[in-house]
Amino acid sequence: MNGRVLRIELRRSVAPWAGVLSFCLALAFLYLVSGPWWKGAALWTSQWTSMALWTRFLLAVLWPLALALGALQGLRDHRSRMSELLTSTPRPARHRAATTAGAMAITVTSAFALVVLLGAAQVVGAAEYTHLGWLPISLVALLALVAGALLGMGIGRNLPSPLTPPALAVAAFVFVNLLRMSTESAVPSPMWASSRVTLLSPAVDEVRDVFLTLSAPVHLGQTVWLLGMAVTGFALLAAATPRARLLALAPVLAGAVIALLVLPADPRRVYVVDEAAAAQVCDGPVCVAAVHQDRLAGLAGPGKEALRLMRDALGGEAPTSVRESTARRGIFDAPERSRRAVLVDFGDGVLGDVRGEQLTRALLGQGMAPNCSARSANESGTVGELAAQGVVAGWVLGDLRPFPGAIHTPADQLATAGPVFKELKALPWSGQIARVKAAHTAAVSCSGDPLDILDGGTAR
Repeated sequence: MNGRVLRIELRRSVAPWAGVLSFCLALAFLYLVSGPWWKGAALWTSQWTSMALWTRFLLAVLWPLALALGALQGLRDHRSRMSELLTSTPRPARHRAATTAGAMAITVTSAFALVVLLGAAQVVGAAEYTHLGWLPISLVALLALVAGALLGMGIGRNLPSPLTPPALAVAAFVFVNLLRMSTESAVPSPMWASSRVTLLSPAVDEVRDVFLTLSAPVHLGQTVWLLGMAVTGFALLAAATPRARLLALAPVLAGAVIALLVLPADPRRVYVVDEAAAAQVCDGPVCVAAVHQDRLAGLAGPGKEALRLMRDALGGEAPTSVRESTARRGIFDAPERSRRAVLVDFGDGVLGDVRGEQLTRALLGQGMAPNCSARSANESGTVGELAAQGVVAGWVLGDLRPFPGAIHTPADQLATAGPVFKELKALPWSGQIARVKAAHTAAVSCSGDPLDILDGGTAR
C-alpha cells in the first residue's frame, strides 16, 4: 500500500468523516444520555470488563453506521463516473481496494480505540483490580467495525444506488438489535435460548453483573464470522466480474457456518463468571469480591458492628459473616440466600450507596430480615420487605429510619413500618425478642411475611 496514496485517500474520502462521526456518536451516548452505564455497580468507568462491555454495547449503533458509511464510500467510483476508466488501467483492482479499505479501517478503528482509551484512563484511577481479560472483548469490537465498513464498501460498489447506504443502515440496525435483545446475559429469551444465530451480533446486551464476561468460544466464533465478513467485503470491493462477485460470498458464508459450530448452544455458556474477579478478599469476617476490593475498607467497620449487634439480638441464630454475593442470577430470580452470612450486593442502592452508620443499619436489616422476592439486581425488594428491615434495624438501634437509596420513598417506608414499629416496642421485652426471632426465621427460610409476623401474625 503506497503511503502517499493512503494519505491522499485519508484527506479526500469519506474515511475521516466516518471516524469523526463514530467518535462523536459514541461520546454523545456515553456522556449526554443518562443511561444504565452511569448507574449501579457496573459503571462503564468503574471496572475493566464493564468498560469493555459497555463500549461494545455501543456497536448496536456504531456498527450500522460503519456499514452505511462504508457503502457511501463504495459509491464513489460510480458517482464520479470513473468505473470504466479505472478498469482500463494496469494497476490491479485489489491495490486500489486495499488503499480505500485501509483508509476506512484506520479511521473507524482509531475512533473506537479513542473511546476505549478514554474509558481506560478513568478506570485506571477508579479500580484496584486490574486484568487483561477485557482485551478480547474490545478487539472483537474493533474487528466488527472494520468488517462492517468493508462489507458496506463492497455492497456499495456493487449496488451503486443512493438508497444503498440508508437501506443498509436500517437493515443492520434492525439485525443487530433484534439479535442483541435475544442475548441477555441474565435471562435469554426462550425463543432464541438454544440458537447460536443470536451470537452473530457484534453488539452485546446491557451490563448488569460485574462478575460476568464473555466466554472464549464466543470470542473465537465471533472472530471467525467477522473475519469472513471482512474478506467478503474486500473481495466484493475488488471484484471485476460476476464470477468474482459470486465467489466473494464464500468467505462470509464459510465464516458463518464455522462460527455456528464454535459458538455455544447453551445460553449459560455465553456469559461465564470471572473466577478471579469473584474471588473473596476479606478483613476478618467481612469479605468482598476482588473486583470491589477498594470497598472493603468502608465495609469492614460497619460490617463487624452489624455482626456484633445481631449476635446480641439473635444469639446463636445470628449470621457470622458479611460477604459480597457473587452468585449468577437472572433478572427475575430470587436473591442468593444464606443462613450464616449477610449477603451484600453493591448494585442495590440501599447497600451500595451508603456509608458509616447508615451502612450498619442497612446490613442489620439485610441480615435480620433478608429479602425473599424475585427482583432486579439493582432494586431493594418490596415496600413490605424494606419496612420489615427498617423495623428490625430500628429495634436494634433504638429508632426507626428509612433506607436512603431504595426505590421506595422514605414516606412510603415510614408509613408501612411506623405502626408495626410502635406495636413491637409496646410489647414486653420477651415478646419483642420472640417476634424479632420469628421474623428472622421466616425471612431466612422464605416461609412467611416478616412484616406480618412483627405485626403479630404467624409464619405459615
